[in-house]
Amino acid sequence: MNIPITKPYLGEEEKKAVNEVIDSGWLVQGKKVAEFEDMFCQYTGARFAKATTSCTTALHLALVALGLGPGDEVLLPAFTFIASANAIEYTGAKPVFIDIDLKTFNIDPLKVEKYLEKDKKEGSKVRAIMPVHLFGLCTDMDPIMELAAHYNLCVIEDAACALGSLYNSRHAGTIGHIGCFSFHPRKPITTGEGGMLTTNSPDVATVVQSLRDHGAATTDLTRHEKGDSLLPGYSILGYNYRMTDIQGAIGVEQMKKFPGIIKRKIEKAGRYNRGLQDIRWLQTPYVPKGYKHTYQSYVILTRDSQIRNLAMWNLKEKGIATRQGTHAVHILDYYKQKYNIKANDYTNALAADERSLTLPLYPQMTSEEQEYVIEYIRSLMV
Repeated sequence: MNIPITKPYLGEEEKKAVNEVIDSGWLVQGKKVAEFEDMFCQYTGARFAKATTSCTTALHLALVALGLGPGDEVLLPAFTFIASANAIEYTGAKPVFIDIDLKTFNIDPLKVEKYLEKDKKEGSKVRAIMPVHLFGLCTDMDPIMELAAHYNLCVIEDAACALGSLYNSRHAGTIGHIGCFSFHPRKPITTGEGGMLTTNSPDVATVVQSLRDHGAATTDLTRHEKGDSLLPGYSILGYNYRMTDIQGAIGVEQMKKFPGIIKRKIEKAGRYNRGLQDIRWLQTPYVPKGYKHTYQSYVILTRDSQIRNLAMWNLKEKGIATRQGTHAVHILDYYKQKYNIKANDYTNALAADERSLTLPLYPQMTSEEQEYVIEYIRSLMV
């Protein structure tokens, strides 16, 4: 049996939608992208949603729209995908890593507070916090927002993994000033690549819409609907971060399926929890009260790195794909060398890097496939 780490949940509906876009002749930032954005707002409760080419570019736009740049610092977890830090680097601001809570894999608010107290004494360079809702579990946002208000900071939620995730009944990506989502094939829904930026600020939404379209004052679709043949004005430096209508059409169909996708993933995560709960060398995902974990990935924590690596090798031999959760960004060469960071500067992030293990999880995973994974893990002598 061969079991992949994940499978995108695509079908005939997406194929038909793509063909309709191709036949229409309007392929970029058209009506399907607008429809996708509207559906995203309706689902999350965000006032505005702006589609982009990826979550990375959404994060970049968020930072630029909020005025972040050289001389500024942005706090983010040391355990996250490298794109979180890279988006900060693009602006010339400095990513400042904060250690995580090993139970949740998310940034530790107590360590954020400690750094901000130190920063205030040294001259206050921090301008923003970028909590990452890793693997589909929200960061503890109330203390983050309280700290942001106290220190007058922006909050950009990296919700790449967390569409549908809830924190005390609030959607991930709608709690801070801006939220950013990913539609990579390993994410809850996919458009191949693609991202979305959410905000409740009309000013931010207007700036982001212009920034993603080379800095244009008016979109092509708006000019087309008005019958305007003249090119728009350009008053700011922008980027080409526009989502295609082909992607938008796929996104519309994916949003229709999304409640079922999440329901199935949560059910299968529950089956893993029950099947693995009494294994002494691993810890199943922790979900605090009041949170809804949507399990973009099902990530366990092993007792040590040797056990993790041995388990990964044995599972691979049985046709079961696995991955480490994500990486400790501070130990990657670029960041380690540029900022002279030592591996043990963030011990929990390092432990998560060395001990996290992602198991296969996808909506169409059969009970037979999942039981095969569970039973083989239970049989491992590690």
